[in-house]
Amino acid sequence: MIPQTLQQVRVSSDSSFSYPPDSMKGGQTKSEATSTDQRRKTRGRKKKTTTKDPNKPKRPPSAFFVFLDDFRREFNEANPNNKSVAAVGKAAGAKWKSMSEEEKAPYASKAESRKSEYLKSMQQYNMNLASGTNRGEDDESKSEVDEAGGSNEEEEDED
Repeated sequence: MIPQTLQQVRVSSDSSFSYPPDSMKGGQTKSEATSTDQRRKTRGRKKKTTTKDPNKPKRPPSAFFVFLDDFRREFNEANPNNKSVAAVGKAAGAKWKSMSEEEKAPYASKAESRKSEYLKSMQQYNMNLASGTNRGEDDESKSEVDEAGGSNEEEEDED
């Protein structure tokens, strides 16, 4: 709906000023735009996520996380009454920042070796995935019920 004064401006040809046609506005019309109610309905919903493959190798830790494993043990031995995870993280971060590159080198080398192992296992995983094997039917992923050949409930129902 266009107000009466704007209709007169568009219709009158004697005026040098006119508004651009609706197609040139660049915005959506009211019927095309999603309403606020629609946005509110979808705002709280979570997207459906795909299930992760339990056989996929985990990503390797960075040099800091390799350091953090060692530091956490030392910190907990020195402070057995500390229950705060944040305190451990802050202390580890402060020590990591204060360390020189030479002191960080052993952790970086461990991280690099774990990364190379990860890349090898990912390559093997992708080859298995491409060939059609290892799609959740690995012996490790089977439950004990499947290996036993069924459950006792089925036998009880038949009686």
